[in-house]
Amino acid sequence: MNDLPGEVRSLLTRFTSDIEAVVPLVALWAHGSLALGDYQVERSDLDLVALVGTELTDGRQEELRAVHRRLIDDVPLARTLHCAYLPRGDTSDAARAHPTWAMDEWFERPVTPVSRRELALGAVVLHGPSPVDLLPGVNDRELTEFIGGELEDYWLPVTAEAKADLWLQDIWVDLGMLTFARASVTLRSGRLITKREALDELRSLGAPTAVVEDIHRRRYGTDGLEGTSVPGDWRARRALRAREFVRTGITGLLARRGRRSATPSSDTGLAR
Repeated sequence: MNDLPGEVRSLLTRFTSDIEAVVPLVALWAHGSLALGDYQVERSDLDLVALVGTELTDGRQEELRAVHRRLIDDVPLARTLHCAYLPRGDTSDAARAHPTWAMDEWFERPVTPVSRRELALGAVVLHGPSPVDLLPGVNDRELTEFIGGELEDYWLPVTAEAKADLWLQDIWVDLGMLTFARASVTLRSGRLITKREALDELRSLGAPTAVVEDIHRRRYGTDGLEGTSVPGDWRARRALRAREFVRTGITGLLARRGRRSATPSSDTGLAR
């Protein structure tokens, strides 16, 4: 905790105290950018997993939702704080969905093999024991199977022409490009890499230079979080280049792995 930026340390200290008042907190861990050493204040999410000593009744879930809402009202940085709540007895089932707060919403999703591997590699322990002592490990096959499935079942359909409007948004360009680059490295070598390293990987893969630099400016630039305005014509060109690059890349990865969706539909005019 002492190595974290002051505003982040203050937020996490209060969050820990607030959720301890609602549930018996066994442990609280950070993964993602904070654990991998690539955290950027206000630009990165704070990805947390809370291990709790009880099942979460409807009443307790409502209290936890209230904790997040109050925290956001008091500390704007809390909008970037995401937390999955994992009952102690449910740690062995990686596919089981758990109550989660993320993007101002409360829903259920699993603590994925990627998140579990990040926790094993270098979790920031905010409370309680290390996850290595409490969570089962993720082997390389489980990790790569999960990533391949995500590319095939989620990301490839998102690159279809029917979803083209999504790619006009900064977040889809950034997330799509960086996710593909990170997946490429993990499927090739088993390593998890940071978003900064993913930018270098995109360059080595021949990604459109202007798109890569655009992503770099938003995540690491010094011109403010909003940056400069993006003209509509460039936004449209950027969307097309990013979507086609990611679609072509995913198709190639799936083909090399022998997955069933290895042939793209002919709706994008790929790889000009």
